[in-house]
Amino acid sequence: MKTIFEKTKNYKKENISIENKFGRKKELNLPNLPEIEVMRHYKELSDKNFCIEKGFYPLGSCTMKYNPRINEKVSSFDGFNLSHPNQKDEDIQGILELIYNLEKNLKIITGMDAITMQPCAGAHGELTGMMVVKKYFEKIGQNRKKVIIPDSAHGTNPASAAMCGFEIIEVKSNEFGQVNVEELKILLNEDVAAIMMTNPNTLGIFEENILEISSLAHKNGSLLYYDGANFNAIMGYTNPKLMGFDIVHLNLHKTFSTPHGGGGPGAGPVGVVENLAEFLPVPKIIFDGEKYKREYNFENSIGKVSTYFGNFGVLIRAYTYILMMGKLLKQASTDAVLSANYLKEQLKEKYYLPHDGYCMHEFVLSGDKQVQNGVHTIDIAKALMDKQIHPPTVYFPLIVHEAIMIEPTESETKETLDNFISAMKEIAEMVENNIDFGEFPKNAPIKRINEVYGARNLDLKQNEL
Repeated sequence: MKTIFEKTKNYKKENISIENKFGRKKELNLPNLPEIEVMRHYKELSDKNFCIEKGFYPLGSCTMKYNPRINEKVSSFDGFNLSHPNQKDEDIQGILELIYNLEKNLKIITGMDAITMQPCAGAHGELTGMMVVKKYFEKIGQNRKKVIIPDSAHGTNPASAAMCGFEIIEVKSNEFGQVNVEELKILLNEDVAAIMMTNPNTLGIFEENILEISSLAHKNGSLLYYDGANFNAIMGYTNPKLMGFDIVHLNLHKTFSTPHGGGGPGAGPVGVVENLAEFLPVPKIIFDGEKYKREYNFENSIGKVSTYFGNFGVLIRAYTYILMMGKLLKQASTDAVLSANYLKEQLKEKYYLPHDGYCMHEFVLSGDKQVQNGVHTIDIAKALMDKQIHPPTVYFPLIVHEAIMIEPTESETKETLDNFISAMKEIAEMVENNIDFGEFPKNAPIKRINEVYGARNLDLKQNEL
């Protein structure tokens, strides 16, 4: 048996050899600066970032609404910040109560019968929902392999369904920008597991035939899935349950105000009708009248989809927003729809509007008029940056050529909307006057770049230290 001394000698020898093999051959080239210089450097970098507190952020399909500061204050409470998900249930009763109550509120808002808060983003919610679809058909002994998705859908819809092993079938839009019901009837058969939709759809148009679509799906034995990315348009007016949907995911980081720039954070809770509740992920929060607890023992659950219990900080912010707004959630939708229609009517003379009717919370213009003068949608977006306005979503949805997708949300004043209208009209007039757009943006920290070259010639190598 080796002594501690012998073990220590061998340990040292092994580490010396490792150091010789993997250790640095030269000193790190680290800056040597006083703290004040470091702080000034990072403050300057932060000033170059564009954010919703700095200017208008009309990203269509994304609902970049203002995040009230009260949300940040509540989420920073020590009782939330200093807790740990490995604590026993009796030690985190307040946290479990918050999640339980948020589920109750979202059931009222969506009409659904059961909710899980675990998914960490919208696409994660889609994946969870499609896992529920798959589990449901496995239980009833049907091997359905197809999911129907409109041609205007978010790209994550087909991706989420495909990750669950489904074959994607595209259904075309009609001349009104809505699902072509006659084509849908042809595509529906006993192999279709689900139809994935959002309403209003990605063009910002309400699907007027949604009850007929729901009836067709259910007569076919299929499930109807609701992508909640555009839920900000309908709160208090209708809900997915009334429209006939069986599964819904919500984007708490969109509809319920939590900031989600830079790719996160997010939360994508999933709600289902009663006969699908048994398939939701575990753990589920149970209240016995006295205490809250996490329960894992559900035979038909799809299992766990998230480490611990999702992005809890996002849940706190969304719960705070819902409590603060109450019945005013309906007013938020009212104002969002009003703002979008106001912008649409003001801009449709200068830009081509493919579907000229009432829109919901967003609408899609086209830069086709400007293309005739050699100016593309990307040029319009770059010019907007010099006016301290974040460009709208461009080139999406794909079914609109030179798409400009605009969503003002309910957060903005009429003065802000008028400023955006003036900027867009001024840009259209610059196009008519044959101004060179090749140099825009002129005032941004990073000037005009060649996106196509960058996409085709990625350089992801790290510089040697």
